[in-house]
Amino acid sequence: MDAEAGVVGADQLPRRQYYMNLLLLAYQSFGVVYGDLSTSPLYVYKSTFSGKLRQYQDEETVFGVLSLIFWTFTLIPLLKYVTIVLSADDNGEGGPFALYSLLCRHAKLSLLPNQQAADEELSSYYRNGFAPRNGSAPWLRRFLEKHKKMRTVLLLIVLCGASMVIGDGVLTPAISVLSSMSGLQVRATGLEHRSVVLLSCIVLVGLFALQHRGTQKVAFVFAPIVIIWLFSIGGIGLYNILHWNPNIYQALSPYYIVKFFRKTGKDGWISLGGILLSMTGSEAMFADLGHFTSASVRVAFVTVIYPCLILQYMGHAAFLSKNTFHMPTGFYDTIPEPVFWPIFVVATLAAVVGSQAVISATFSIVKQCHALGCFPRVKVVHTSRWIYGQIYIPEINWILMVLCVAVTVSFRDTTLIGNAYGIACMTVMLVTTFLMALIVIFVWQRNIIFALVFLVFFGSIEAVYLSSSLMKVPQGGWVPLVLAFIFMSVMYIWHYGLRRKYQFDLQNKVSMRSILSLGPSLGIVRVPGIGLIYTELVTGVPSIFSHFVTNLPAFHEVLVFLCVKSVPVPYVSPDERYLVGRIGPKEYRMYRCIVRYGYKDVQRDDDNFENMLVMSIAKFIMMEAEDASSSASYDIANEGRMAVITTTDDAGTPLTMRDFNGLADSMTTRSSKSESLRSLQSSYEQESPNVSRRRRVRFEVPEDDDMGQQVKDELMALVEAKHAGVAYIMGHSYIKARRSSSFLKKFAIDVGYSFLRKNCRGPSVTLHIPHISLIEVGMIYYV
Repeated sequence: MDAEAGVVGADQLPRRQYYMNLLLLAYQSFGVVYGDLSTSPLYVYKSTFSGKLRQYQDEETVFGVLSLIFWTFTLIPLLKYVTIVLSADDNGEGGPFALYSLLCRHAKLSLLPNQQAADEELSSYYRNGFAPRNGSAPWLRRFLEKHKKMRTVLLLIVLCGASMVIGDGVLTPAISVLSSMSGLQVRATGLEHRSVVLLSCIVLVGLFALQHRGTQKVAFVFAPIVIIWLFSIGGIGLYNILHWNPNIYQALSPYYIVKFFRKTGKDGWISLGGILLSMTGSEAMFADLGHFTSASVRVAFVTVIYPCLILQYMGHAAFLSKNTFHMPTGFYDTIPEPVFWPIFVVATLAAVVGSQAVISATFSIVKQCHALGCFPRVKVVHTSRWIYGQIYIPEINWILMVLCVAVTVSFRDTTLIGNAYGIACMTVMLVTTFLMALIVIFVWQRNIIFALVFLVFFGSIEAVYLSSSLMKVPQGGWVPLVLAFIFMSVMYIWHYGLRRKYQFDLQNKVSMRSILSLGPSLGIVRVPGIGLIYTELVTGVPSIFSHFVTNLPAFHEVLVFLCVKSVPVPYVSPDERYLVGRIGPKEYRMYRCIVRYGYKDVQRDDDNFENMLVMSIAKFIMMEAEDASSSASYDIANEGRMAVITTTDDAGTPLTMRDFNGLADSMTTRSSKSESLRSLQSSYEQESPNVSRRRRVRFEVPEDDDMGQQVKDELMALVEAKHAGVAYIMGHSYIKARRSSSFLKKFAIDVGYSFLRKNCRGPSVTLHIPHISLIEVGMIYYV
């Protein structure tokens, strides 16, 4: 009996811990995910009744608008996102690029040709329970893989969605803060509207100015504000229902939607541009999924978000049904006078929270675009030690601030900003619906009929709302279209330039036969040290190598062709990050190392990178020696064979690594540097604190009788080369279009890509390469 009780208690403990973690994550999600969605009541009714719908100021019209809001909120956020889309996460990550990366892994839809078979062996590459590269419509997969134009169209659709998300980062803070601050005019009647706009701009500038401090505490600090806001508006909504019109529940019947359109006709259809604002922020449930679980996001929505917002919309409609002259005014007219100022303060804080969440999501989508080769190099700052993925991008932050303040000052009206906001949100939702239909086929491997039903049902609803919003392009709706065009052009031109550059490298790589004909010395002087040659190629020797030795016929004793690339998975485990192989016979001392990162991984300024690289190569040498086939002669056909090297496990490490400090130990290392060169390096390190803080280690080859002499000699050569110093060789490329190219291609390469390359961060900065060890080789690419 006691034994059974013990088993039950042990079983209940993990279950209790699971529910505790679930509730904790649900609590945190309020501050990160739902800030935007929960502030929609500030401007929904005002935007809806701002146009020709003012002519229909009666109870029946109000009932029709509420019915539309209720069923829209139920079908899109609840049914589409909470029930279906949240199940399509990419190892816990969401958003348009997460869906695109899933599609690229289950079908060859990527345009960048740097994917390898070894990437498919990553533990997170394929979705659990689904066979690789399978699907319910193999003919459709073959069609998309065969036609490059179709894959380009798919990429453009994804870039359109990403551009609209960036547009949300401009419009959400503007409409949220301006709507909340407009409450001042309800009680302070003498306050001019331009004063409200000025106060809104001050709040916005302060919000963007504080972004560099990071948002590691955002979940705990902001969650209470959103929860207080939700319960406040839910309570106010319930009060208005009971006080003004208890029969408002009848409007939940879809019959009132039919009556609404019969009465209002085209005017009612145009008013949908305001009603859709009730579901803006729904995409954040999926896009900001990274730090939460789908279960926690669902719990928060079903238990608090949905009932509180529905009560608020019903209460607001109950108030308007008996006070039709208040239709052009906003949310603050429905607040009872005794609680006005507390609600105003909470509303302002909630607007800031919603803006903060969207800004953070914008940083995240830009990081994903950059990782997948669709955005120029920018500085990514990791702002939290505890929450992985919390980042800050200075360039994007200031661009968003300028655009946001410009929109606020130019429009000065939430209705005009709402017209722009609606187009951006509905476009992102349509992109998600389209990508989800492909996910159902290629990833979930369901029948194509299920995908068509999903696409037609939700796509038709969103298309109707989008068509209504597009009617308001002259009244502010042009803003997201212009922003999307600019960002899409930037992203596609950058992606096109990278793709052409990679193809040039692939076509002009050095022949292995020509390298083998030069002998172990490669026909040049081999000097002590390690040369890290950065390349985007995953196979072969890049043309930068021959270009370098042509101008300076000397190279390091150990050569490592290093490729840092992103793979279409959110995170790569450290144990799967390094792929190491050999180029040429063993006496050539030439290696290839591919370092793989996911699109959500942040490449930190890790001082230990050189040491990890040396340890990885040493492990590869030992693994190769233990392989029976390694005794065979070098075969050109096997040149691309790579081995995954575990870096977190010290077991089987052929080298011992010891920290050392001071000049006494460093002088004992074998180095070919003269006294003057060493003194220059020492003075440079004293003046550069970042360099002087780098970890100093000394490698030693243990005395192991079981280790072959050839392996020991190779390890000793590697250690001595490391102690002599590491040099980073990188191409400083200039890309130009051929004379025979079309005008469009010349403009994209010579003007667009050239401008972006000159005005973005250099590759050495983004890769955290120490300037003291950097060598750049100028090259011109005619693509």
